[in-house]
Amino acid sequence: MKIAEMYALLVGPDSNVALRAYDGSEYGPADPAATIVLKSPAAVQYVVTAPSDLGLARAYVTGALDVEGDLHAAVVELAQVNMSALSWADKAALVRAVGVKNVRRPAIPPQEVRMRGRRHSKRRDADAISHHYDVSNEFYAQLLGPSMAYTCAVFPTPEVSLEEAQAYKFDLVARKLGLAPGMRLLDVGCGWGGMVIHAAREYGVQVIGVTLARQQAEYGAKLIAEYGLGDRAEIRFGDYRDVPETGFDRISSIGLTEHIGLGNYPAYFSFLLGKLAPEGRLLNHTITRENGTHRARAGNFISRYIFPDGELAGPAQVMAAMNDAGFEIQHSENIRLHYAMTLKHWSDNLMSDWDTAVAEVGLQKARTWRLYLAISRAGFDLNRIQLHQFLGTKTLADGVSGYPWRHEF
Repeated sequence: MKIAEMYALLVGPDSNVALRAYDGSEYGPADPAATIVLKSPAAVQYVVTAPSDLGLARAYVTGALDVEGDLHAAVVELAQVNMSALSWADKAALVRAVGVKNVRRPAIPPQEVRMRGRRHSKRRDADAISHHYDVSNEFYAQLLGPSMAYTCAVFPTPEVSLEEAQAYKFDLVARKLGLAPGMRLLDVGCGWGGMVIHAAREYGVQVIGVTLARQQAEYGAKLIAEYGLGDRAEIRFGDYRDVPETGFDRISSIGLTEHIGLGNYPAYFSFLLGKLAPEGRLLNHTITRENGTHRARAGNFISRYIFPDGELAGPAQVMAAMNDAGFEIQHSENIRLHYAMTLKHWSDNLMSDWDTAVAEVGLQKARTWRLYLAISRAGFDLNRIQLHQFLGTKTLADGVSGYPWRHEF
């Protein structure tokens, strides 16, 4: 059996993604959305020895597998392949076609990482965050655009720019929190300082931001100085658990919960509750699974190449953990499709000057990120992952929450 025949068994007759293999075989429509190109036997070996997104990633990162055309379309196609739908005869034919010689795994790409130490200890968390975020501020500037916001944007209409959507997101968080001059805000996992600066400039609040990524902290500190916000805003390089201050009026957590770990939710939300003044509010902006029936830990590709130790829970699991810690949930919003659009913009930014990205981080790292953006976008498009904002209050024993009669944002 030729490789293209194997592919035809997997994707069926209606596939809009073609395949061209090193054995000369081809399959697919005359005008495909994308063409998967298997350049060498290593492509098959990677996929066979790690039959998940990890095998695909290894093949793509090393260049043994390439995609001509729309990478996102190819990823969506492969994500919907249902191996269980194949007959036993078809599966046996696939095994015979692969051959024993292709069961040997080629060399693992050097970008693949395995973390050491106790999972979610302070030191391991610092290493995991550094692995992902201390890549290159220049690379992230190309990828994210001027906002340097590495979290889901909110598009008031699909036509607005990424910059406008990121500004809208920060302002939506501010309005949900009900920020007002003189308040004290703690922004945990503050990234390059987008929320810190927005809150200080637009709402006159006193803000402390915390990040475990040194390059983020240095970048954010420079922006604060440039904007003359040093009297109201501060970004610290460190662990949020080491913040000594308490009595904050508001807390924002934008894209940090994914790094915490499901088993640590109780301690995490209890810690944040303890940092709030009575009637204070928490806005938790986080990626979730579509429900709580899945394994929390991220897939092998994401864990080993992108977000070491990342975990995603279902929305009900996040809300339950907030509730159990003492928060009263006032509002929940799912903006899943906004993240799919955000990822499209980031992908476009990356590809707009591919040579510069490669020069900055190297070819294999750049290919890793291109694949990551496509896989993540497919996850949001197919409703396998979502993005939720949960708004909670530190409600008092007598039921007073400080929350208005109706939402004001």
